[in-house]
Formats: sequence, C-alpha cells, structure tokens
Amino acid sequence: MYSRRQVSLVAAFAVAVAAVTASVALAAGRGGQGDKWYLFTSFRGNGEDGLHLAYSRDGYTWTELGGGKPFLAPKVGPKPLMRDPCLRRGPDGTFHMVWTTTWTRPLVIGYASSKDLIHWSEQKGIPVMKGEADARNAWAPELFYDAARRQWLIFWSTTIPGRFPETDKTGDKGHNHRMYYKTTPDFRTFSKTRLFYDGGFNVIDGTILKVGKTYHLIVKDETRHPAKKNLRIATGPSPEGPWSKASEPFTISWVEGPSAIRIGAEYLVYFDHYANPHYYGAARSRDLVTWEDVSKQMSFPKGHRHGTVIEVTREIVEGLLKHTPE
Repeated sequence: MYSRRQVSLVAAFAVAVAAVTASVALAAGRGGQGDKWYLFTSFRGNGEDGLHLAYSRDGYTWTELGGGKPFLAPKVGPKPLMRDPCLRRGPDGTFHMVWTTTWTRPLVIGYASSKDLIHWSEQKGIPVMKGEADARNAWAPELFYDAARRQWLIFWSTTIPGRFPETDKTGDKGHNHRMYYKTTPDFRTFSKTRLFYDGGFNVIDGTILKVGKTYHLIVKDETRHPAKKNLRIATGPSPEGPWSKASEPFTISWVEGPSAIRIGAEYLVYFDHYANPHYYGAARSRDLVTWEDVSKQMSFPKGHRHGTVIEVTREIVEGLLKHTPE
C-alpha cells in the first residue's frame, strides 16, 4: 500500500509529465522546438518612414524590434516611400530587399542589400517597365531565388491600359493588373521584362512557396466588380511557371499581401486585412488544400502592414535586439 504522500507525489509527477508532453507537442506543431527564429518586414501608414521589423519564435506571436522605429528610411524616387518590403536571403548569406516606391510613376522599384539588416548598401531604383509608355504603376515587388538557375526572380504587378480588355472593367479606378518579372544573377544586370502570370483575372501581390518539386504561387484576386479581393493559389513546375489554373479562394475577402512559410507541420499564409476592422491575420494548412483562418491566434505589432516572413538565425535577431535605430 502507498501512503497518501506517495500517491500525491505520483499524481504530481504525472501532471508534470503531461504538461511537458503538451509543451513539446505544441512546440513541434508551431515550430517552437530547436533554434528557430522568424522575422517579418512591414511598413506603417503610407510607407513614408521606412522598414519596420518584428520577430517571433513560433510564427504566431510577433514582437516589434527597434522600439517601433524604422531600420531603413526610403531614398528612392521623387517622393520616397517604402511600401510592401520583400526581404529574402541569398545563398551567400546576403539579404536582398525590394519595395514599392510610389503609387504611380516613375515605374521604379527600390532595392538594397545587407549582411545584418543594420548596415545597408546604397539604395537604388530598378526601372521595370521600360518601353511601356502607358503603364500606370509597379506594385508590391517580390523576390524568389531560383537555385537551379542561380538567379533571382523579381516579380510585381502593373496595369497597362487596354492590354487585357476582357477584364478592363473589373478593377478599382481603371486598374487591371497582371504580373510581370525580370531575372538577375547579381542585381546589377537584368533580363528583359516578361509577363509572369495571367490567370484571366485582375491580380496583384504574388508570392512563391516551394514545396518539394512544386512551386505554389499565392496571389490576390484584385477583382472589384464583382468584389473578390481574396487569395488564390496556382502551381507550377518551376518558379517561372507555367502556372496552373488558380484555385478557389482560401481566405475571406478584403485581404492582400500574402506571405507564406512552413513552420513544423504547418503552412501559414499571412495576410493584411485592410478593410474595417484592420488587422493582420493568417490562414493555416497542412496540405495547402484545406485551410482554416487562425487570425484570432495571431499577435502583431500595432500598424503592421504588408511585408514578408522569413526564417533567420538567432544571431541576426540578437543583433537587431541590441541595435537602436536612429
């Protein structure tokens, strides 16, 4: 027979083991195990002040870095903005970033690079629609590194009036976007601009997630008439396509700026719900087919707007935590 004290100790031990097991399971499900660190870029307001950063250990709770101050101020364009900052890390460890510099013209996207996200190269503008005199804009540029071809893809959305007449009346204020792209091995020399994605609808805000040998292009259906404004997915055998027919929407309407990552066994696609009430949310899946909205489980800094998520090292985040932006 066991004494009452022995029984109590055994019960307490069982509870402790159960708690540890639950913690490990949660960590495994949310990528909390090991030395995983995640970084999210964003902008505030209209993008006037520059690059904002937040970090997370699990992809759900995001903490602002730099005390809310920008880590890089925009300098490209006549009235510089830094909207939709897309950050990726190359095979040599260098971070590359592109961003929207203006709502209209000139048709230039911003570019800068860094080793530590504290010290940056000189910013420069990349002209992306030369030869298209009627092009109206160049929005939300994204980067993807094609390891097989050792080159970067830069892709963005542009309206060229009359180019796709079947959807001319579906957008806001005459916008009728399609996605275009350039390739570059070094951000000094660039290919000619080519059509990247035409899914038969008005489209902006693309991002690529590679899973196995398949590339998933996540885009915003920008159709306003009738209102869609949701996220869809096309797939392809390479980062340049060809792309399949887009899926049915997997989010609610009035979201944009998708950014995707795999954490543990989950795929998370973050988005900016820009209608009232404004919030930053996410959809979650284990197979990229069945999705659930997990926005209520997310915590983001106030004012967080369209950016990108990446995995980084502990050293990068520790350096950012020690740095106080001017």
